[in-house]
Amino acid sequence: MNFALGFKPPAAGGSGPGDAASMEKLEKQLICPVCLEMFSKPVVILPCQHNLCRKCANDIFQAVNPLWQSRGSSSVPASGGRFRCPSCRHEVVLDRHGVYGLQRNLLVENIIDIYQQQESSRLVKVKSEQQQQQLMCEEHEEEKINIYCLSCETPTCSMCKVFGQHKDCDVAPLSSVYKRQKTELSDGIAILVASNDHIQAIISQMEELGFTCSSTLRVLLSHIPD
Repeated sequence: MNFALGFKPPAAGGSGPGDAASMEKLEKQLICPVCLEMFSKPVVILPCQHNLCRKCANDIFQAVNPLWQSRGSSSVPASGGRFRCPSCRHEVVLDRHGVYGLQRNLLVENIIDIYQQQESSRLVKVKSEQQQQQLMCEEHEEEKINIYCLSCETPTCSMCKVFGQHKDCDVAPLSSVYKRQKTELSDGIAILVASNDHIQAIISQMEELGFTCSSTLRVLLSHIPD
């Protein structure tokens, strides 16, 4: 991820359309390609210049190097192993320190701090349904279900996308899919309600026409001699 040197965060307290658009654009740049959430510090920068949460980098590394000893072990191997960048598939070769040897991206971390300060009121609001219970992945028990597989039309977790059965599928953040489907459902309901109102109006007209025909028929019959 490349941040222009001339980037200037919106001024604190700004609420104009331009500020809102800038903050939305900035938020998209601060999304980790693995967990699809805002980077959590520490943030590491790979040789290919893409960024990852160090936790996400470690999850990827541990998945492809299951025998690598954890940091602090008495038998750390001379080679730190390797993994591929989830964004460009560039091979990342690590030293004996593993992901802890990757350089931290302090620029991104500082931008995250600024963003969180300016958006604190939005970030502290958590939807009630998210507070009740967080669904966890059955295959990766420590990973929460936070993405939606567009190809298989099913919710899944980030690790399923990186290494699991959804590796070659198209995915999107679960919250975005939820909002889109909610909007589509609301629009569909609105169309059905409008159609129902139109149908009810036609039924009322038909009933009124039937009543008029019956009244006219009775008048005509009354004028026919017995």
